Amino acid sequence: MKKIYQFILLLLLPLSLLSAQVNPKLQAKLDQQAKDIEAKVIEWRRDLHQNPELGNREYKTGVKIADHLKSLGIKVQYPVAKTGVVGILEGGNPGPVIALRADMDALPVTERNSLSFASKVKTIFNGQETGVMHACGHDAHVSIMMAVAEILAKNKSELRGTVKFLFQPSEEGPPSGEEGGAALMIKEGVLENPKVEVVFGLHMLSLLPTGQLGYRSEGIMAAVDGLKIKVKGLGAHGATPWDSKDPIMIGTQIISGLQTIVSRQTDLTKAPAVITIGSFHSGNRGNIIPEVAEMQGTIRSFDVGMQKTLHEKIKLTAEKIAESAGAKAEVEIEIGSPVTYNDPKLTAKMAPSLQRTVGMSNAIVVAPTTLAEDFSFFQEKVPGLFFFVGAYPSEMKLTNPPVHHTADFMMDEKSFLTGVKAMLNLTVDYMFAPKK
Repeated sequence: MKKIYQFILLLLLPLSLLSAQVNPKLQAKLDQQAKDIEAKVIEWRRDLHQNPELGNREYKTGVKIADHLKSLGIKVQYPVAKTGVVGILEGGNPGPVIALRADMDALPVTERNSLSFASKVKTIFNGQETGVMHACGHDAHVSIMMAVAEILAKNKSELRGTVKFLFQPSEEGPPSGEEGGAALMIKEGVLENPKVEVVFGLHMLSLLPTGQLGYRSEGIMAAVDGLKIKVKGLGAHGATPWDSKDPIMIGTQIISGLQTIVSRQTDLTKAPAVITIGSFHSGNRGNIIPEVAEMQGTIRSFDVGMQKTLHEKIKLTAEKIAESAGAKAEVEIEIGSPVTYNDPKLTAKMAPSLQRTVGMSNAIVVAPTTLAEDFSFFQEKVPGLFFFVGAYPSEMKLTNPPVHHTADFMMDEKSFLTGVKAMLNLTVDYMFAPKK
């Protein structure tokens, strides 16, 4: 209770607390420069949207970013983690090393909306032809960060410390058999030389209205693990199912059994949890009972202990259901990204910066979401704050949201300016905040 009380008190502190050491003229200048660059941000985003690239294949995107940073006089490391870019901007005065992260990759989704700059790009993914689309807002993340870099570079003589711009490939996951994403960037040393003290990241959120920022202390996005189950049974003629050990029937029973792990075996008052099977494949003809059924799914959790227990119960449930039918189930769990965990002290310290960006009533504490983010790998190494930028198009009705990772995804371009201002405020406020 004491910690909660202290956190509330910090949130209620005057918005000027962190900015008290910042030159008001610098604040006003940054705010005006953010407004001045808005049209350029939209132009960059539209170009990136028309030319999307999948994870570890962001070749043109990386070159575009690297060239832009070089034109600003920022030291550039490229390529990093296959196609990523790191920019290092040294301020005119000593201070902390702050990392700002933007992800770059698109998704294998065929765009369906009527935008004039909709993607027409096609590719082969997992053996199937598909469109390629920025269906999660990463094109906006890149454009916002390019703007932040340009503005901070213009004012570097007045800055304290160093800003590292991390343009990260493959947030959605690398291709099969490859390394990628935040984990590979860390492996290649992006948090060192100079050593990063804190990291900030944002994500456009089409389900949050434009003009709002969403954040929370501790877990804001779930840990995600991949799940594969192979049921090995016995085939037979479809006319004599009693001769089989039907892997399709066994597989459906396993799917039902997995849901009881969440609904009947997990204390959901402690933290949310999700087990979803999204892919089920077996057989090729209606009158043949096959020998094998394969399914794939995802596991979402917010608690490390609960995550371990879920894994154990999934394995036990699948294996015992298959065994009861005289078959065998092989369970493979692939550990993915950890919980996106906002450091409580850092969140309390920087909340006034978000509140100053959009006003107290529009900087809201959001509920945790079972979506996942590999920004969490950075947060395992240094304190981090990850937040959402509302991007719900104002002309749309809330009953018809443009959901992420779908063919109809879209964002309100007015929201990009909010993202630029929020990142500037967080960066400069942290630079000038008094050290305890």
